[in-house]
Amino acid sequence: MALQICLALSISSHNSLNHSPMSSSPSTLISFSVQTKKKTVVELSSLRLSKRELCLSSFVLILNGLYPKLSKASLPEEMELQRYTDSNEGFTLLRPSSWIKVDKAGATVLFEEANKGTNNLGVVVNPVRVASLGEFGTPQFVADKLIQAEKRKESTIDAELIGASERSGHGGLQVYEFEYKVDSSRGGLKRIFSAAFVASKKLYLLNITHSDKPESPLDTHTRMMLEEVLHSFDAAPTT
Repeated sequence: MALQICLALSISSHNSLNHSPMSSSPSTLISFSVQTKKKTVVELSSLRLSKRELCLSSFVLILNGLYPKLSKASLPEEMELQRYTDSNEGFTLLRPSSWIKVDKAGATVLFEEANKGTNNLGVVVNPVRVASLGEFGTPQFVADKLIQAEKRKESTIDAELIGASERSGHGGLQVYEFEYKVDSSRGGLKRIFSAAFVASKKLYLLNITHSDKPESPLDTHTRMMLEEVLHSFDAAPTT
């Protein structure tokens, strides 16, 4: 975000003196003298304050001009989202437009960040016997199963659930969402966002994985984008 600094050197306007012919009474002369003196003090005070502000603002502008690249470098790279719909399998979601589609056994679709394959999102679709997630269990019950499955992996050092929730999808579809952390011997600490729903006797599972190491934690901007992807996962509208 560009830093905009507005410099203004202005003196407050004052009511003009009455230039109508003055009477020669002493009271009128005293009143005129007090107003003039007061006006002069206000103007000088405003001028001195404006100079101080000008010096300080100029210093900030100089620093901003000397280090424009440093300011921009501290901002996270913008991530644009693009709609992806699989009409055959019947799901839709937003995905980072810069992430590339790759083939992987067992995944219905998989997108990876270029040169950072550990940052990825994938969808798996499998047939099930239940008609809704509610028949399988509550969000907390399903979350516990996910954490247990993560902990059974040889590469997992630790896994911790952060949150589990439920929302309504297309046509009132029941959708569960989860967030948890996994410390793995393959890639270190990761943040995982997951969503699941059941439609037409098929289980749809979205997994978003992103590095979240202590030396390079997940920044707020990227987190917001990944959460938007998570919330966009839904059954594709039928035409």
